[in-house]
Amino acid sequence: MDIIIKAAQLILSLSILVILHEFGHFFFARVFKTRVEKFYLFFNPGFTLFKVKKGETEYGVGWLPLGGYVKIAGMIDESMDKEQLKLPPQPYEFRAKPAWQRLMIMVGGVLVNFITAMLIFWMMLFKWGSSYYPVEEATYGLQFHPVAHEIGLQDGDNVLMVDTFKVETTQDIARFILLEDARELTVKRGDSTFKVAIPQDFDQKMMAEGVKAFAAFQLPIQIDSIVPGLPADEAGLLKGDKVVAVNEVSTPYFHLFEKEIRKNVGKEVLLAVNRGDQSKLITCQVNENGKIGVGNVHPNYFFNRKVVKYGFWEAMPAGIKMGFKILVGYVKQLKLIFTKEGVKQLGGFGTMGSLFPTTWDWTTFWYNTGLISLILAFMNILPIPALDGGHVLFLLYEIVSGRKPSEKFLEYAQITGMILLFSLLLYANGNDIFKAIFN
Repeated sequence: MDIIIKAAQLILSLSILVILHEFGHFFFARVFKTRVEKFYLFFNPGFTLFKVKKGETEYGVGWLPLGGYVKIAGMIDESMDKEQLKLPPQPYEFRAKPAWQRLMIMVGGVLVNFITAMLIFWMMLFKWGSSYYPVEEATYGLQFHPVAHEIGLQDGDNVLMVDTFKVETTQDIARFILLEDARELTVKRGDSTFKVAIPQDFDQKMMAEGVKAFAAFQLPIQIDSIVPGLPADEAGLLKGDKVVAVNEVSTPYFHLFEKEIRKNVGKEVLLAVNRGDQSKLITCQVNENGKIGVGNVHPNYFFNRKVVKYGFWEAMPAGIKMGFKILVGYVKQLKLIFTKEGVKQLGGFGTMGSLFPTTWDWTTFWYNTGLISLILAFMNILPIPALDGGHVLFLLYEIVSGRKPSEKFLEYAQITGMILLFSLLLYANGNDIFKAIFN
């Protein structure tokens, strides 16, 4: 069921963005009186799930959910339809239009995806504002991924600075290390503050270990919910109980409690519990999933969450700033792909699907949709044949030089680009399958 919910969110998100992207091309084509023969969501090799013709354009839904397309008359595209090109150019065809009009048609999709992302972030900030836990609120310190322990960090430390970058949230720590080539952490431990050196290849180590959460707040354990019928309920644990030890191993924080429970899958454990003024020893079975069926109190119980609200017009510049920050971060991440460990992290639809939660949450859905919209805009404008950016590159060459590349050259460039893209698609999705099989 979790996979279905994730897949449904991904398909809906991509469907919205693909339709809008193709509409960008369609809109400018119609503005310049260029015939659009087909407008499709998803590809339709062999057959079509649904189609209807209105005017000159056939609208439809294909069966292969790898994107979408508009087929513009007189243009060499992924359909590789060369029959039209054997005839003299017609006034309504793409090839008959001035170069600047063809340029606008080609950048239309990217432009719409970029504007869509900014609108999403604008509306998100207006509707929900922004909120996060500042690291200053980490009164119990942070817990760290094991790879962080290797460079000298300890659970309970707090990271204040990464090089000269001030840390606002726990996510900032990994972001600065990976994207800013940081070489030093400023760490607070108890009453002392000191520096921790970051090894030269630490970013590669983080990727090799698959670090998803470098640091998080240490959260004291206090049971807030118990799942009926699971071992905790049967053992007699109650809301408000504090499990301070598991099999005599101290567990003052929830992540330590979870760690000890997972060590005892399918076994009985002895829990030391503080209940009000009383101390109890309770025997509890751990199920085959490494759980006993309890939920901890919400972090809001211990920490103050910073919340910023925006008016309608205030949210606009804040949303644009948020979008540019995300885009810049994504572009900086691309350098990691060209490393030994970075190329292993390259993923396809499975990786994109993992962005979405196992329960439907509109805040997360729209954030991820805005993120993917920016990614689509940036990737499509790259100067690679078969992408919008490849067409733009050749059009810019034509505008500057006054010479139009031959149709045979454009045909070969399109084929080369499609081979590159399909190879990348196969590799990225193959990576996802490999990770899924071998965990």
